Amino acid sequence: MKILLWHGYLLGGTGSNVYTRALARAWSRAGHDVTVFSQERHPESFDLGGAKTVRPDVGGLLPVYVHDRYEGYVVKLLPETTWAERRAWVEANAAAVRERLPADLVFCNHVLLGAAVGTATGARYAVKAHGSELEYSMRGDPELQDWGREALAGADAVFVGSAHIRAVLEEVVGHVDRVLEVPPGVDVEEWRPRLRAEALEALVAEARLDPPNPGNREERLPDDANASRLHQFLSAEEPTVVYFGKLLRNKGVHVLLEALRTVDARAVVVGFGDYRQELEALAGPRILFTGPLEHRHLVQLLPLADATVVPSIFPEAFGMVAAEAAAAGSPPLVARHSGLAEVARGLEEEYSPHLRHLASFDSGSTEDLAAKLNELLSLPEPDRTLLRQAARRATVARWSWAGVARRLLEPFNYPAAHG
Repeated sequence: MKILLWHGYLLGGTGSNVYTRALARAWSRAGHDVTVFSQERHPESFDLGGAKTVRPDVGGLLPVYVHDRYEGYVVKLLPETTWAERRAWVEANAAAVRERLPADLVFCNHVLLGAAVGTATGARYAVKAHGSELEYSMRGDPELQDWGREALAGADAVFVGSAHIRAVLEEVVGHVDRVLEVPPGVDVEEWRPRLRAEALEALVAEARLDPPNPGNREERLPDDANASRLHQFLSAEEPTVVYFGKLLRNKGVHVLLEALRTVDARAVVVGFGDYRQELEALAGPRILFTGPLEHRHLVQLLPLADATVVPSIFPEAFGMVAAEAAAAGSPPLVARHSGLAEVARGLEEEYSPHLRHLASFDSGSTEDLAAKLNELLSLPEPDRTLLRQAARRATVARWSWAGVARRLLEPFNYPAAHG
């Protein structure tokens, strides 16, 4: 197939950015002709499996769902943009896609503004709803809800990552036809268990490659001197907990930090965001903040973690970080709600009966999280091994990218690229 994969944002970080580049890589490796449309300035720094890349000229405007800083752009929350700005932005992206037509499929990320771009191309298109646009921008905004419903009406398929997001989609835009549930994927070759000594050595080596960041002035770069900090912090074998993701209140990191006060473990907190300063004030001496890390760091860090906590207090479309941790052999402990609860159920199906309760904790409960962490970290080694193996097995069976990429094309009745 010739696939035009539209994504209006960057390719680094988390969420839909990671989804886009992983999907491009999986489709390209399967033999499809893929072109990625994004605002990434350095697409060559990511493994896209050989996919071509295009950066549409959007006139310097970036409509976003959560306020952030993007160098070289005027950034506005989507509901705060004018209709003229939205229409111009959609047309600029659609024009770039139309220049590459014909194609077998235009695959667009986000209900808005992705479905609107798909409609404007005049081509056959599908839409992936990620949840961020639904919860942060469209919910409670009748104009955006109406526009989203109209834009989705022409899609050949609308994909959601979980039953939770299927329900949210209907709550926000009303009934939508041709909705298919396909969870996000994990690169199970990249995210895999590693021997502790090798993982630590590789993590430090990757950190040495980071650019200087004096005073940590650049929030999107790893903290300065991470190589020595990580080596010193992780050298001794001690119970270790990891969080990675945005440092926003909605992500619930404060719940984890409060729980850790009664847990005998050290913790590594990875990410950036406007809540970092408040979180650091809550943290004890056994908690290391690293700033954002890329996958090249994280695939080495996660095998060093006895548990990875996903403490979000806001609905999540899918627990991608939990699935990645599980693939790396770091048992996830997730807040039991929304898409995270679906990940927990997938883990529980593989866990031994006496360990199933260690897949999740009551959302927002520092007491339950602390109790579960204490129990998980004190398991005898045979049980810890069982848990690690079962977490990995659940991911390989349910959330590998090769299978996800194939499932996303099944509705379009095209043969596999290799016959």
